[in-house]
Amino acid sequence: MSDALPNATVTVSRVPVDGTTVRVSTIGAPGDRAFVLVAGLGVAATHRERLASNLNAFGPVHALDLPGFAGVRRFRGTVSIERYADAVEAVIDALGLVDPVLVGHSMGAQVVTEVAARRPDLSDVVLISPVVDSAARTVSESMVRFARSVVHEPAAIRWHALTAYALCGWHWFRAVLPRMLAYPIERRAEAVQARVLVVRGEHDALVPRDWVRRLGRVFPYAVLREVTGGAHAVVHAQADVVAALAVAHVRGDLPDRGVASLTAVADTTTRSDLDRLRPAEAWHVLVARLRELVGVVRGDDLVAAGKTEDARATVHDDEPVGDGEQVIADGELAAGSEDGAERRADGDERSTPVRGPERVEDAA
Repeated sequence: MSDALPNATVTVSRVPVDGTTVRVSTIGAPGDRAFVLVAGLGVAATHRERLASNLNAFGPVHALDLPGFAGVRRFRGTVSIERYADAVEAVIDALGLVDPVLVGHSMGAQVVTEVAARRPDLSDVVLISPVVDSAARTVSESMVRFARSVVHEPAAIRWHALTAYALCGWHWFRAVLPRMLAYPIERRAEAVQARVLVVRGEHDALVPRDWVRRLGRVFPYAVLREVTGGAHAVVHAQADVVAALAVAHVRGDLPDRGVASLTAVADTTTRSDLDRLRPAEAWHVLVARLRELVGVVRGDDLVAAGKTEDARATVHDDEPVGDGEQVIADGELAAGSEDGAERRADGDERSTPVRGPERVEDAA
């Protein structure tokens, strides 16, 4: 049985922080431990709702729209990753969350790492597509790598990203980007006492395999996983398997084989493949996104309605993928992978099928 919520309702609230607010989109019933989702540069919480609807094993899921993103009023003055971490901490305190599971994607992984470094009481952290590779912290190199990753994303991902970046605005994007590129995530990782799960997509050129391994070695405790077929937006395009990994990590069900072993994991359902949405579902996603965009301008009522519609439209029953599309055999490589030579040379990297959010198996 999947933990997904096909009839889920998203509620939207705001938490005052530093002269502005954080918009909090909440899904799921009350429980002992909440998940807190922090998106990447310029991206709205809607980009995480397919993940959020599968993270209900322990309690509610709170997806955050930080200042400057998704129409939320920007910070005044200088912006920094540390200032965004302050905002996330303010939300944790305002909601009265006890030992929440922090999940950060891309720049959000930097923010989550900063929060975790400050809070030794946190038990579990999930970093998805953590940027920026210490060997490539320039705008030009990042743009080239981003372009290489984008070609592997579903069309729906590109639509979400374009609308999110439009709401963010070029001026704010340009103000935050240098802070993201300069943030030394590997230095702050040393202070993180929580158990860390690091997830990357197979085709994520922004977050190469070597960088994930180097970063993993810095954390006192880190488990590394790679989602076959995924790219930088693996958190949304392959939301089912990412949610399954996160839940298994919190439960302590992911074997730790050391950071040298970057275990590959495959998703055998079509729910995570946005290119496979039925026409009616694709239409609901489009309408939901438009309603949310209008709601950003007019008020949170329409924002909540749009987010609810989006979450319901992209959650449906699992359907198995055909044998020719589902699982990479042990030691083999997905067709078209840019890391083929490394994968074949590294005998301890294997691919494991995941059939829905409740089941994760690790290769022997």
